[in-house]
Amino acid sequence: MVTAEQVLLVEDSSAVRDFVSAMLEAVGDYEVVEVGNGFDALRALPRGNYAFIVSDVNMPDVNGIELTRFVRQSPRHKRTPIIIISTDAAHPDVQRALAAGANAFLPKPFTAEQFLATVASIRDAANRSVE
Repeated sequence: MVTAEQVLLVEDSSAVRDFVSAMLEAVGDYEVVEVGNGFDALRALPRGNYAFIVSDVNMPDVNGIELTRFVRQSPRHKRTPIIIISTDAAHPDVQRALAAGANAFLPKPFTAEQFLATVASIRDAANRSVE
């Protein structure tokens, strides 16, 4: 039996969490750890070996940009791929996310196909950097 890879999903909207979790679980091989804000994500980081992280930008407490900066400073998670999702898709916000260390930025609303293509893209890039 193949062990599912853990994914950390950081999103304050339960509807978006449900949508993203359903997509990842439908393709299989993923165990989604859901948290509703950046502070809870900081507490979840030490408890998992995440294949990748999906984070909203605009959240209470710690936002997705701050979370990305923290992850990039963590010896354990600094190479973990990060997908930032946000309704704020203005050019400066995209640049801030990428400058903080995100691997991809996906504007909301997005389709299942767009999301899964982004996941495949960051996973392929991560696999190439390991080789």
